[in-house]
Amino acid sequence: MSHVLAAVAWPYANGPRHIGHVSGFGVPSDVFSRYMRMAGHDVLMVSGTDEHGTPIQVQADAEGVTARELADRYNRVIVEDLRGLGLSYDLFTRTTTRNHYAVVQELFSGLHENGYIVAKTTLGAISPSTGRTLPDRYIEGTCPICGYASARGDQCDNCGNQLDPEQLVNPRSKINGEVPEFVETEHFFLDLPAFAEALGKWLDAREGWRPNVLKFSKNLLEDLQPRAITRDLEWGVPIPLEGWRDRTDKRIYVWFDAVIGYLSASIEWARRSGDPDAWRQWWQDADSRGYYFMGKDNIVFHSVIWPSLLLGYSGEGDKGGKPGSLGALNLPTEVVSSEYLTMEGRKFSSSRRVVIYVRDFLERYDADALRYFIAAAGPESNDTDFTWAEFVRRNNDELVAGWGNLVNRSISMAAKNFGAIPEALDLTDEDRALLEVSKAGFATVGELIGKHRQKAAIGEAMRVVAEANKYLSDQAPWKLKDEASKPRMGTVLHVALQVVSDANTLLTPFLPHSAQKVFELLGGTGVHAPMPSIEEVDDLDGGPAYPVLTGDYTVGAKWGPVELVAGTPLAAPKPVFRKLDPSVIEEELERLGS
Repeated sequence: MSHVLAAVAWPYANGPRHIGHVSGFGVPSDVFSRYMRMAGHDVLMVSGTDEHGTPIQVQADAEGVTARELADRYNRVIVEDLRGLGLSYDLFTRTTTRNHYAVVQELFSGLHENGYIVAKTTLGAISPSTGRTLPDRYIEGTCPICGYASARGDQCDNCGNQLDPEQLVNPRSKINGEVPEFVETEHFFLDLPAFAEALGKWLDAREGWRPNVLKFSKNLLEDLQPRAITRDLEWGVPIPLEGWRDRTDKRIYVWFDAVIGYLSASIEWARRSGDPDAWRQWWQDADSRGYYFMGKDNIVFHSVIWPSLLLGYSGEGDKGGKPGSLGALNLPTEVVSSEYLTMEGRKFSSSRRVVIYVRDFLERYDADALRYFIAAAGPESNDTDFTWAEFVRRNNDELVAGWGNLVNRSISMAAKNFGAIPEALDLTDEDRALLEVSKAGFATVGELIGKHRQKAAIGEAMRVVAEANKYLSDQAPWKLKDEASKPRMGTVLHVALQVVSDANTLLTPFLPHSAQKVFELLGGTGVHAPMPSIEEVDDLDGGPAYPVLTGDYTVGAKWGPVELVAGTPLAAPKPVFRKLDPSVIEEELERLGS
């Protein structure tokens, strides 16, 4: 057993999240975490809502509320939606806690003391009409490196290079289209070039990463520039230095504080667990492993910037230094980045109504139907298009007609003819062959999930389902009705039910809601697939109360076959999955305005 950190990208709290978001950070991290727990590892899955930065302030102003009120509203919406999807966070918190502020300030201070944060005068973008600072991401223009016409003020999504707003050709405000003014202002910068050598050695030693992530990350090292980590803002974490601490016009910038959330959430979890030092097992033990889950637009922050902060705080960049008061901290084991999910051939866009929010989806469809689509057809290593026609097809042909049909017909026949799980008597070669396929699935599917190949993993699990359906059709137990044939009928159904049980365990990380139902249909009692719950908690250091997602995941199924007990009572099953009428395709396309 080892300690496994599942560090999940922090959804931004300026609105509800759509299914494209959760296909990148949410479902893949949960499938991995559930499997790792079932396989006996000690998993800590953490995240929360990312709540600082000017976009929150801009939207709050537009709605006539405070930034905190806006963050409170969407924090709760996101927490409820992620619970609805069954994402098994040990702690899903937020970046506006006093614990988070303290951890961010500690890392800032440690980096500053080691010489990796330096002050310098720079140009800041100001809106001429309001006099307020324009955030980098709200400035658009032509990339000076590749010529891409829609580069942002912090990064070009076309060539991946980091930028500063004043470098853009023909910069303009995305808020109102005006040309920003650039004025001199003093800020603190992270000395990224001081980590180029250490980052290079670390990246060269990475094994098993998705090739596009590793190549992209190494390319970024060729031109590292110092990066501003403070901004002219009112909303954010105060700068913990003399002469800066009490200023209301300067704050630590959101990209710096958000990545530190993985550490602050782990520390908050430990404090809430009753052992304030428990987080260290995931962050400082040599044999612990840390996996970071996100969409591809977030790679730079997790493969370059966050490792730089960890190296600098631990005193391991070009300038040396010593670890801060928290001690030396582990670097990521792997950055697991998904590609983009599009919708009906178009990019997700709330403003253009090319979107379906998680909440709306879960009001109309089952959570496991979405989880299945993301696992089987999501943007694991290529951009993928979500279409309503394909969603309905996969739900009806694969979940309902494949897996649901196997569960329903095998349990129905056993309940009707025996009222319980029948005995298996003399096994034939066909019986043994199917049981062997089923048993072998645990090693195959488990290894694939461990290597973040979830599409192949669920494909292998569904192959077991297909083999079992074929076995039932070939053996035709419904024909074995006379007294002489009944022992053989019982054996066939026992074998089929054993494979249903095995396949259900194989599918549990992907389909936890239905896995619990199938477990109960087979006569199981208690928790098979533990679920997260929302708890209202007080801020540990005296701030406002807030909701968190958490749960007890020490209970539930283990990874491996469990032998069914003959004689366990069975009742006629209710369908586990809902067949969707093809008319929903037209209804949903109409909602999209397609």
